[in-house]
Amino acid sequence: MADKKDEKITDLKDIGSAVAETKVDAPAADKTEDAEVTAPVKKEPKIDKLGRSYATGRRKDAVARVWIKAGSGKVTVNGRDQADYFTRTTHRLILNQPFLVTDRVGQFDVICTVKGGGLSGHAGAVRHGISRALENFEPTLRPPLKKAGMMTRDDRIVERKKVGKHKARRTKQWAKR
Repeated sequence: MADKKDEKITDLKDIGSAVAETKVDAPAADKTEDAEVTAPVKKEPKIDKLGRSYATGRRKDAVARVWIKAGSGKVTVNGRDQADYFTRTTHRLILNQPFLVTDRVGQFDVICTVKGGGLSGHAGAVRHGISRALENFEPTLRPPLKKAGMMTRDDRIVERKKVGKHKARRTKQWAKR
């Protein structure tokens, strides 16, 4: 077999078998007799001395700094209640999605500050921040949040305006006659 590895491979079928042989041989070289199988390391909760967990959330141009702690479910955004800050119910639904996905409605108090962007970006940024803070508070909540797509930052941003156009893609009006 050692001769086969040293030979030049000209047929595609031989390439596949040669690659398979090297993959089988590689782990055997890494093993040692004293090696022990280790279990994956469990992530520890990140909670400060006040019992809060912190995370940053981003969406469009908005950046939210979010602190959560065990409580009654009160959400404060920039010093105002969520109903006062987000008048649209859609924004409040977006904001509370992480709690609905993890079955933790009414169990955490949220205090956050948001800067940049508009209300839609603020709601998305706070949602992202709450998701990340929940994971820091209870690491076991990561799989349902990840599956729902709340741990990933939504990187869609506004397309820039181009020269000679009204907006990013809107062209000037054209009349044939």
